[in-house]
Amino acid sequence: MVNGLVILGGGESGVGTAILGKQQGFEVFVSDFRKIKETYKQVLIHHEIEWEEEGHTEAKILSANLVMKSPGIPDTAPIVVRLKEAGVRVISEIEFAATYTKATIVGITGSNGKTTTATLTHELLKQGGLNVALGGNIGKSFAEQVSEGAYENFVLELSSFQLDGIESFAPHIAVLLNLSPDHLDRYDYKYEDYIASKFRIVMNQTKDDYFIYDSDDEEITCWLNKYPIKSRLLPFSVKKEIKQGAFIKSKEIIITIDNTNFTMPIASLGLQGQHNQKNAMAASTIATLLKIRKATIRECLEKFQGVEHRLEKVLKINNVMYINDSKATNVNATFYALDSMQTPTVWIVGGVDKGNDYTELLPFVNEKVKAIICLGLDNEKIVKSFGNIVDMMVETQSMEQAIQEAYRLAERGDSVLLSPACASFDLFENYEDRGRQFKRAVRHL
Repeated sequence: MVNGLVILGGGESGVGTAILGKQQGFEVFVSDFRKIKETYKQVLIHHEIEWEEEGHTEAKILSANLVMKSPGIPDTAPIVVRLKEAGVRVISEIEFAATYTKATIVGITGSNGKTTTATLTHELLKQGGLNVALGGNIGKSFAEQVSEGAYENFVLELSSFQLDGIESFAPHIAVLLNLSPDHLDRYDYKYEDYIASKFRIVMNQTKDDYFIYDSDDEEITCWLNKYPIKSRLLPFSVKKEIKQGAFIKSKEIIITIDNTNFTMPIASLGLQGQHNQKNAMAASTIATLLKIRKATIRECLEKFQGVEHRLEKVLKINNVMYINDSKATNVNATFYALDSMQTPTVWIVGGVDKGNDYTELLPFVNEKVKAIICLGLDNEKIVKSFGNIVDMMVETQSMEQAIQEAYRLAERGDSVLLSPACASFDLFENYEDRGRQFKRAVRHL
């Protein structure tokens, strides 16, 4: 394939890359080991892009000049191993798309809070009058939006898998919200490899770029001490005063960047909880850097109510609140969820375990959880971790069943919390599908 671009995976990032690749004059071929969704097939057909599904034509793939691998495909997949052996460049959608835009890029990563912070940042910049799009690990693919050529700014939510596939990608503003063990099954169960992956976000930054990070996070500060970076550091903290960056004092967020100051009482934030104060500090530091008016920042932070599937209150039935936190795909995210619970809780947990260690949840489970409903094909680890802490534990294999059990177990004044701490791929398409099924089942009670 002369000037051949092969795309592995016919999902959102794959199809977006195919559209941009064709626009840029590549001979494009999309290959998916599984079935491609009908909606994506129609897009490929419309753009006259060649594709295959349920298998890879190896000779054709190995003849490519360049391969874009969807983030869900591990480096250990046989076809990827062969490509690397053959010396073919394998990159991520983020790397490919960034080459074709001169837009200002804000890249946001972290184990938790990425979607909330990226969505809030996009809202702040949009309300502030900037021509800005939201992409990456969320919504419409970055590549497809680059192909539209309409945006001067991008806010990208970036997963470690997307960062693994970059070579020269350098966001003007990089954000690392926090670190906690996640996706360790993809990193040989080595936490340090996962951390290194997250820090790839700053590897190509220069002294003219910015790095916003949580200076209360020991893993982050430890890394920065070991591996100094070129960009300008703007930390945020809820524990100490910061000269350049953001901190909380006397129940106010205070941001200082050079001669610009911004303050706002934390009580007026639309999203409550310490983790959301940090998300708000990160987002408003970005907005301050990009010269958004202070009044706009304040107004936005007051109005912002969060994102779907993240501690989303669904319905109150018989005085029991049902809460959808399907986006909690790791232990640390569930830690925040359980921490925020103010009432006795029936907790729905489980799915595909990514090498989870549940010990940090034990105090909350002890204090707040009255019953556990396991929702997964393999619940052994959860049963082992919490079996002798809670009085009631039920195993279920469908959302309908889980909600019926929750309805039976919850009493007036309780909450039912779906916060799985696991990936969803055993019983659901993704965390969105899991969250929507939860909401549907609750509405049918």
